[in-house]
Amino acid sequence: MRRLTRPSRFWETLAVVIVKPLSLLLVRHDWRHGERIPRAGGVIIAANHLSWSDPVLLSHFLYNNGRWPVILAKAALFRVPLLGHAVRSLCAIPVERGSSEAARSLEASEQRLRDGGAIFFYPEGTCTRDPGLWPMVGKTGAARLALASGAPVIPVAHWGAQELLPYGEKRPRLFPRKTFRVSVGPPVDLSRYSGKPPQGEVLRDATADIMAAITVQLAELRGEKAPETPYDPAGR
Repeated sequence: MRRLTRPSRFWETLAVVIVKPLSLLLVRHDWRHGERIPRAGGVIIAANHLSWSDPVLLSHFLYNNGRWPVILAKAALFRVPLLGHAVRSLCAIPVERGSSEAARSLEASEQRLRDGGAIFFYPEGTCTRDPGLWPMVGKTGAARLALASGAPVIPVAHWGAQELLPYGEKRPRLFPRKTFRVSVGPPVDLSRYSGKPPQGEVLRDATADIMAAITVQLAELRGEKAPETPYDPAGR
């Protein structure tokens, strides 16, 4: 049985032929610390989310640094004719939001990690609603997966995708040509949660550590100081 951590050669080639030239055409690249991404073994890539365009741009970055991103995608995409087949063939994992079925996506992700896959996670669950576009309070899925699997969490921050395609807009702003910046941090230290039940406060604290690590990288990219307290959409 083929491990679902990488698509067939046909689908991988097709995706690369489409995505790489598109990424190179649309944006300049300022990529930093790509060597911090492990080239083998199960790993969780945790990133901030700014635009509908950043999954494509980040996938190019990860591919160029030796990893095929196993993306968690909305289950509705899998039900769209043709698109659903393509998404499934590219090894994405369906996520049923707000459903008891959501746990299945974490189970599938854990299996992909055991098989050596690179799970691409947006801990915020959606594009940030922070007025300054800083990372929000994250959801606990990435932390839950990390504590259950023991896989390292690599924080990745990016900046620039929101200039190409601002959240909520359908037409990209192609001119002037934008720069897509990426910075990779060292693995998030979650050792203090080892042996503790992955629930409640443990998951919230581990999630906060992951989001803080992403924010550190984003502050470096932006050359700005991040807010002391992350934006919490549930509290607004």
